[in-house]
Amino acid sequence: MANAELLMPKMGESIMEATILKWLKKPGDKIELEESVLEVATDKVDTEVPSTYAGVLKEILAKEGEVVPVGKVIAIIASDVDVHTSATEKGPVAPVQEKIVAKATAHPATEKTNGNGHYVGNIKGASRFYSPLVKNIAKEEQILVPELESISGTGAEGRVTKRDILAYVQHRKSGFSMAATTRQKPLVPASISAGDEIMEMDRMRKMIAERMVDSKRVAPHVTSFVEADVTNIVFWRNKVKRDFQNREGEGLTYTPIFIEAVVKAIQDYPMINVQVDGERIIKKKDINIGMAVALPSGNLIVPVIRNANQYSLFDLVKTVNDLATRARENKLKPDDLAGGTFTVTNVGSFGNVMGTPIIMQPQVAILALGAVQKKPAVIETPQGDSIAIRHKMFLSHSYDHRVVDGALGGSFVRRVADYLEKFDLSRTL
Repeated sequence: MANAELLMPKMGESIMEATILKWLKKPGDKIELEESVLEVATDKVDTEVPSTYAGVLKEILAKEGEVVPVGKVIAIIASDVDVHTSATEKGPVAPVQEKIVAKATAHPATEKTNGNGHYVGNIKGASRFYSPLVKNIAKEEQILVPELESISGTGAEGRVTKRDILAYVQHRKSGFSMAATTRQKPLVPASISAGDEIMEMDRMRKMIAERMVDSKRVAPHVTSFVEADVTNIVFWRNKVKRDFQNREGEGLTYTPIFIEAVVKAIQDYPMINVQVDGERIIKKKDINIGMAVALPSGNLIVPVIRNANQYSLFDLVKTVNDLATRARENKLKPDDLAGGTFTVTNVGSFGNVMGTPIIMQPQVAILALGAVQKKPAVIETPQGDSIAIRHKMFLSHSYDHRVVDGALGGSFVRRVADYLEKFDLSRTL
């Protein structure tokens, strides 16, 4: 049998390393082609790594908890496949490189001493390891080694991740000090009494906490509210959901219907579909909708529907169900979480009537969907006004007031409500 090398695979744009969470196989175990061998974590998602060979796991070269760069050999598999040349003989796998947009400045990054130390191109003397991507960003942004050393890292053993340094750069552009941005001590420390239970945050909760704090620091949030009459949608779904379940073998939720209305409103108000880069506004061509999914652990994850404006309602239903299922089964890939331009979160699934969601950076807006409730409402009829029972819900639209004013933010969420209220009862699925 030939020895085949199992490499840390490429797992999406800008992913250059991953942390090994758990080996699912041990030396001596038989492995089928495409069978999951280990679980890994990146700064975007936890996922399983399938084997590229069938055979027997001969040796594990990277232990659990270790941070491994893309392309590195992590295990040896004794395979029946004739492996003529190993990956190392062919040359190392080129890691995916992050495209760094240089900021407009008259002072290009150099490696010269500048009073306080050296730029990160000369990393000797640093107290911890920095990945090539982090060093490239630091060099491009003219971050000195002492300054880099002051950044609190959220990676393994306190390492600075791409997200850490990009958040730091954003804060620095906004006028924040050099103080660490992610693990600042609270103004009032927590009090601990006898009998209190102390729990360490899991990895995903740390990431969520970091991103939420960063978003509130960077973007001034404003929220507009609209109440929508979704009676037609409720009646239509009740009419077709059983046939859809019998035909497709899966459920029909409100989420894809709401996402369709959001996409239409974005097409009417494209300046909601933007991002902020320093003093520049980037108007996104693609409409990529993130949908928040609650996990069994209680955490949230946001897979993305890319080019959602090209989907029919049927396509949206299938895609929403697929992403939600894979999210709850921990089977999302890093690319499933990348590239979102607008996010929708359904707080109504928890029985909440409305919420004030926090923006997913670098997006500038997020829409919360409240619970659908029966309410008495005044309706207009040919015979005059009357009171009837209607199905209503609140839409809560949070947006970045740096680039989205109240007129735009409020008009957008009103347009979403208009599309929901005008839903066609005769539609087919």
